[in-house]
Amino acid sequence: MLKLPIYLDNNATTPMDPRVLETMLPYFSEHFGNAASRNHPFGWEAEEAVDYAREQVAKLIGADAKEIIFTSGATEGDNLAIKGVYEMYASKGNHIITCTTEHKAVLDTCKHIEKLGGEVTYLKVQADGLIDLKELEAAIKPTTILIAIMYANNEIGVIQPVKEISTIAKKHGVLFFTDGTQSVGKIPVDVQKDGIDIMAFSAHKMYGPKGIGCLYVRRKNPRVKVTAQIDGGGHERGMRSGTLAVPAIVAFGAACEIARNEMFDDAARLSKLRDKLENALLQLEVTFVNGNREHRLPHITNISFKYV
Repeated sequence: MLKLPIYLDNNATTPMDPRVLETMLPYFSEHFGNAASRNHPFGWEAEEAVDYAREQVAKLIGADAKEIIFTSGATEGDNLAIKGVYEMYASKGNHIITCTTEHKAVLDTCKHIEKLGGEVTYLKVQADGLIDLKELEAAIKPTTILIAIMYANNEIGVIQPVKEISTIAKKHGVLFFTDGTQSVGKIPVDVQKDGIDIMAFSAHKMYGPKGIGCLYVRRKNPRVKVTAQIDGGGHERGMRSGTLAVPAIVAFGAACEIARNEMFDDAARLSKLRDKLENALLQLEVTFVNGNREHRLPHITNISFKYV
């Protein structure tokens, strides 16, 4: 029996996978220790669970577990990345390059940087939603410290040329940050192969809980540092203080492991459904798909209808 209404807003959030929920529940009541309490077994148990989840998250993106900083979500990760780099690399420069189709978490953070005296270049995208790589390279100045371009767009699903962007960034000695919220767990993302220096993403876009995410911060070639935006007990290698949300972190790890194992089958299934829907709707008079149809996520379609 089909259950109505049908939910088609998985880019905004996903329901929790029952397997993820099952993994998470014991950490609310049975294993309730604080992962920072290192002088008794309750804390050790929580710390062990966090360490295991950190490895699961890291494995999904080809990172080292020590490069994963847990946050409250991708919005906090975006803020920590952009503000943290702006402060940490102030002696090198104050110029950031981003694009107009970024998520508000990036655009509003860049506006904040401008209020602090920083300079931000907002690249326009081409008709298909992709940035122009020549425009990107032309925008780089001696004071440029960061390029912030999302991996894949949350509205139209286009996947930006991440490897090419990172190559340009490295050529000019500029750090490359990407908001990977919509891509991680849906398509293969490898921070080493893609040349990503910093990346934010969250659990609730891949059938995990809301309120937990992470920031990947590269440790080698180059070693990247960000200034903490939340001060306190020096948690998360001093980059993000606050008592760790152990149940949510455990669930995040489980969601990442499931995504890693099932991503390819899911992508094949969803792209078929997307194409079926798209092909039917495009038979209507004057309808067209927005964005590049070759370089896009398997589960997203964005269609315009004349007069609507």
